[in-house]
Amino acid sequence: MRTVSARRVRRGLVPWLFLAPGLLLAFLFKFGPMLEGIRMSFFKVQVFLGDEWLGLGNYVTVLSDPRFVDALGHTLLLAVGTTLGALVIGGALALLMEGTSCRLWFVRTAVFLPVVTAVAVIGEVWRVILFPTESGFANQVLGALGLPAQQFLSDPDTALFWVMVVGIWTAAPYNMVIILAGLVGIDRTLYEAAAVDGVSIAQRMRHIVLPALRPAVSVVLTLAAIRALRIFTEVYVLTGGGPAGATEVWMTRTFSLGFDANDLGVASAASVLLLLATLTLTLVARIATRRKELA
Repeated sequence: MRTVSARRVRRGLVPWLFLAPGLLLAFLFKFGPMLEGIRMSFFKVQVFLGDEWLGLGNYVTVLSDPRFVDALGHTLLLAVGTTLGALVIGGALALLMEGTSCRLWFVRTAVFLPVVTAVAVIGEVWRVILFPTESGFANQVLGALGLPAQQFLSDPDTALFWVMVVGIWTAAPYNMVIILAGLVGIDRTLYEAAAVDGVSIAQRMRHIVLPALRPAVSVVLTLAAIRALRIFTEVYVLTGGGPAGATEVWMTRTFSLGFDANDLGVASAASVLLLLATLTLTLVARIATRRKELA
């Protein structure tokens, strides 16, 4: 009995031994800093003078800061526009790419490239394309068509729109793959029955495709909303939050406070608020999805 019990203990320990290095690294570089950030959010961080307890003072500073309020508005606008735009374009691409042809596999791979490309690289490429002078690539194309040059990212009125365009271009292929997986799961006999009954394409989309894609769309919306709330790299590379704060989002404002103004306490409080918003959004989406599945 002792031998059998010892074997069971060893078998139970083996998986944890394999997981131990990854768990240790996750704690050191993810969960440890996260806990330290939560602690710092309650203090006025002074590296050489010692931290001073402020309680909820940093959170009050964040919520009463006009620039944070503007950044929140920009973040929500980007989140809504990017999520809906990427969902519509990703769904359209999925419908176009559905099939088993070898050529479609090549096209799918090419369309999916933005997802596997570093966001910083994507941002830099688009920054070059949208360069606001007449020598910029986009303005050269407009000039060839007889249209005037545009300021793009340098215009406070249009900069946020072009950041949104880049976000949609980056996220749409990822949504395409998820929706494609949902399309593959649709029973083909439903299409055949619809064709026999003379159902139009619009009716087939409404009564067969869209209901079957509900789980995939729920996943896409949840992931896209969370990703949009945490947007940083695209904005930082494209505009740095400018011009004149026109594209400043929650994360760029947090970054500037933490690393430019060296106000780590307020920056930590802003990060904790973003974490709470993300967790709340995830839980709400999960509960809504579960209710739909049980209905």
